[in-house]
Amino acid sequence: MRRRVVLGAAEHRGIELRRRRFALSARDLVGAALGLLRSGALHVSARHSWTVPEVLSVRNLQKRYGSVQALKGVDLEVGEGELVGLLGPNGAGKSTLVKIAVGLVRPTRGQATVAGARAGSRAARAELGYLAEMFRFPGWYTADEVLELHQRLSGSRGGAAERARLLELVALSDASGRRVDGMSKGMQQRLGVAQALVGEPRLLMLDEPTSALDPVGRRTVRVLLEELRGRGVSVLLNSHLLSEVELVCDRVVILLGGEVVAAGSPHDLSRPRGVELETDEGLRLVEGAVREDVPRLVAESVAAGRQVYGVRVLSSTLEDVYLEAVGGETS
Repeated sequence: MRRRVVLGAAEHRGIELRRRRFALSARDLVGAALGLLRSGALHVSARHSWTVPEVLSVRNLQKRYGSVQALKGVDLEVGEGELVGLLGPNGAGKSTLVKIAVGLVRPTRGQATVAGARAGSRAARAELGYLAEMFRFPGWYTADEVLELHQRLSGSRGGAAERARLLELVALSDASGRRVDGMSKGMQQRLGVAQALVGEPRLLMLDEPTSALDPVGRRTVRVLLEELRGRGVSVLLNSHLLSEVELVCDRVVILLGGEVVAAGSPHDLSRPRGVELETDEGLRLVEGAVREDVPRLVAESVAAGRQVYGVRVLSSTLEDVYLEAVGGETS
């Protein structure tokens, strides 16, 4: 297949480009366009009609271990720059789903793709970074040496510039020469995130990244995740800390018994629990009331001679939604 390309007269850096006619193959056209994209000379607007695959797409995913059905037709997606929380009690199928996504386990049925490539393929692994819950780096390695090791393992050619950039991103620039066994748990956790970002993956999969951290350490990791989202990195976060997930995630997916039992944004999953009025008589809960009822409730209280000190619209938390979804199952 051939395409006709016409270059009109133009001027670039004072050099006139005369009108010429070329016959290029489709392969040549694609190669030229990719070259322009990499060099930054060509910009493609996000508002186009092309169908762009989700960074992580899971469709009707099933996995059976003998008589145990670990996954029973799970559908899940993570979009570009989206942070999705994966929740569920132990045995719900979270680990199996993650293992399939990173290519450690093959599904019995269904499919999982990373950036459009089959999960586990070389192309999929090149777009994915992973941080396990119980990771351990050699204690005698420095932060810089840990990243250099993972550059060699992943085939990254970023060199010292990439290592310096990642250490700066996770606020460890001053600790590049510090040994791992001389770091705090929070510093090691941030270094773990940095190694998962070696090679500039589009998808980051994190397993309990804040479980062993104090409140300051959890906030540091949370700010880092928000920074990554702002840079267009997609994140699938597996955590039991519901309050952290509620604060940082765009959407949550709750698994139970190998099935998705609830999914959506924390706001969409929450439900009204009434309006709490604080007056000179104390606190009063008006069950069933919603935000739109607040002006009327305040006006009625004032008309009845009450002094209103505060009003609070109550809604269910992610913990309430989770407990209702999983019932009596424990983690």
